[in-house]
Amino acid sequence: MSSKTILKSPYNSAPTVGALLMLAAAFLFAVLDGLIKLLGPPFRVWDIAFYRFACGLALLLPILGWRGNPFRGQNRKLLVIRGISGCFAFLALVAAIRLIPISTALVLFFSFPAFAAFFSPLIFKETITRDEILFVIAALGGVAILFDFSLHTALLGQSLAVLGGGFAGLTVSIIKKLRETNGPVVIYLYFCLLGSIISLPPFMANPQIPSLPVEWLMLGGIVCSSLAAQLLMNQGFRYCKSWEGGLFLMAEVVFTSILGILFLGEPVTWRFWLGGAMVLGSAVALNRGNARRISYRGIPDDQ
Repeated sequence: MSSKTILKSPYNSAPTVGALLMLAAAFLFAVLDGLIKLLGPPFRVWDIAFYRFACGLALLLPILGWRGNPFRGQNRKLLVIRGISGCFAFLALVAAIRLIPISTALVLFFSFPAFAAFFSPLIFKETITRDEILFVIAALGGVAILFDFSLHTALLGQSLAVLGGGFAGLTVSIIKKLRETNGPVVIYLYFCLLGSIISLPPFMANPQIPSLPVEWLMLGGIVCSSLAAQLLMNQGFRYCKSWEGGLFLMAEVVFTSILGILFLGEPVTWRFWLGGAMVLGSAVALNRGNARRISYRGIPDDQ
């Protein structure tokens, strides 16, 4: 095969495709964060979780069910574990957002790429180079700079945000492994199924039903944004490593800041420009490094 043919291979665009999918997912996750914050205290963590998971399940089952068993994915044990870990990550983040400022919660939650970098080599034998570790550290530093948070805020909220980051790091590592044999929809289907099962009992103990049109709209936005974001994220992990995809998802912090500036009147500070540049700059540098490792068959040399 000639070098000219190699350069024209469509697989060489895989890093770019993965980056675009992850950035789109990050934007939709930022929309989800804002809607959760705006929904208000009458809706408990369990209410938000149940509406998200149960409605997502209701939307996916008709799409997959007509072709037979919608739960026929490969490695069902790992699919179940992914569903449980992802549900706990979501519950912990929502609870943290309710207890502490959303900026602080997101900063602490976005420690999850570091957890992913820990879990992936330990469980799935993924490799990580010294330069890639530096990019992860730089991105985490950018997130820390992006918001001015202090450690004297509620200890429970901080602990929940970090706990959510730990579960999210495990989750993205598992998703990367599952994407080798499963499509993005079935992975999200198991997530919705396990989330519905876990959140149903506390929801039924004291269910909160929307009484205003705006509450229905916000809950609908939570369901639709989370569904689209999860599917884009699951598909994106086909093209990048688990911790690398987590690094791209850190752009959610930047997008949340932009939404706050445009719709909540939050001021633009030097932290926004410097922290955002570090996050996105690290992601771009990491993506370029991954692109150089793509062989003519589109398979990373170190996987």
